[in-house]
Amino acid sequence: MFQKLVSTPSVKYEDFKDSLLKAMKDNGLDASLRNNVYHWMKTKKKEIGSPHDTFFRKAQIHWDKRIHKSLNSMCTELGINLAKIRTVSEREELAGKWGELSNYEVDIHKYRPVYAPKDFFEVLLNLKGPTTRNKGSPKWEFAQMPLKVKNLADLRCLYLELSRGEQILGVNSSLFSSRQYSALEAERMILGDKVLIKNYAPMAQEFLKKGCPNSLRAKIWTLILGAEVKPYHYGYFESLKDSVLQYDLMIDKLIIKDINLTASNDDQYFVFEDVLYQVLLCFSRDGEILKDLSTQPGFMQVVIKGKQSNTENNIIFPPSGVIPFHGFTMYAAPFCYLYDDPVQLYFVFRTFYIRYFHRLHRVCGNPQGVVSLCLQYEKMLQCFEPGLWHHFRKCQIHPVRVVIKWIMRAFSGHLPPEQLLNLWDLILAYDSLEIIPLLAVDILVFRKDNLLKVNTLQNIEAVLADLSSISVIPLLQMSLLKE
Repeated sequence: MFQKLVSTPSVKYEDFKDSLLKAMKDNGLDASLRNNVYHWMKTKKKEIGSPHDTFFRKAQIHWDKRIHKSLNSMCTELGINLAKIRTVSEREELAGKWGELSNYEVDIHKYRPVYAPKDFFEVLLNLKGPTTRNKGSPKWEFAQMPLKVKNLADLRCLYLELSRGEQILGVNSSLFSSRQYSALEAERMILGDKVLIKNYAPMAQEFLKKGCPNSLRAKIWTLILGAEVKPYHYGYFESLKDSVLQYDLMIDKLIIKDINLTASNDDQYFVFEDVLYQVLLCFSRDGEILKDLSTQPGFMQVVIKGKQSNTENNIIFPPSGVIPFHGFTMYAAPFCYLYDDPVQLYFVFRTFYIRYFHRLHRVCGNPQGVVSLCLQYEKMLQCFEPGLWHHFRKCQIHPVRVVIKWIMRAFSGHLPPEQLLNLWDLILAYDSLEIIPLLAVDILVFRKDNLLKVNTLQNIEAVLADLSSISVIPLLQMSLLKE
């Protein structure tokens, strides 16, 4: 694009620098260049770890081996292969039903999720490094993990707009008069349109800190994530679809099973069932995900072979390197509210996953990883709600156990979609997942009185089951404003 621009009459040899800069601005290439640098830095920045990375890496490798052993055991039990090449008739049937995969008949009743949040919690609970192996300490004191996490003062500095109590779109409109809220929304619409015209990702990120009108959210997220779809993206998505049509992977049934157990049974998401099949089946075939996450510990490549006639095909299982847990579907489901085009939805979801969500189900020492987030939650609960903390201890219930599914799924499927999108706005705006454990603590504090009245895990989960009345922004603001 720059080469073509330089060859135009608007760029003059005798005034090369100034005329080139002017031509760049006139053609919008300056913003494109800045965005490319911004997105490159986001994706290529050095992974922040901890002095205990080797320990966490070994723990994740061990967990991966358990997952793959479970997959192989299920295959043996069901008498199936991890992968096989589909027959011509199978490919034709799948291709014919691609737009309505909910009508594609596949027997999944014998399949079960490889693992659920409660299983992953047990893995985290048993992380006992050299500095935590004290025979006299109770097993459940996860807080001994040697990781530095943010305290409330640190979070106030990070989430400055929230801690100042500034007016943010997304606060329950009942807190304002209808005229005030309409004026705020109109103001954000005008400003958001200007941000989109500027087409500069860091500016869009700043804009998001004070809330985003629903009608602009899809474009703002796409700009921040650098996930704008170009013609070649459609070709790439088609190649992923061809891989789904060619190979029958055992993981396909796990994806279908998970969609059936989650989105299909959710009043807020069941209408998106067909597009979720397309997106998640293609996601499982995307080798670029494994490549982008190759620096993460524990991603294991398993080579499998499929035979048809005299041909032999080697593929990685699964090609994306991601084996879904129970609830994985809910990472993708909320994007269905923003994007009608499955291809646009796919690339925004994929970018979001690579930048954030992959850390929510991997054992690592990254400050944004699930280990650090659980530790942040636990320390904040112990510090600011010792009564609730001691109540859990008295009941012999680990505090993380009651919120692990919220943290691992970033609250998807638990909060109403509108509130969830407000929460995910904040993840993007501040480029941090640390808002998730803060909200988890806030909800427990909000339900404290009822939690103190019950003493079994089943009853505690019942108290926390319905989050439909939770308003994310006001709850976060109250906790960050409170001294």
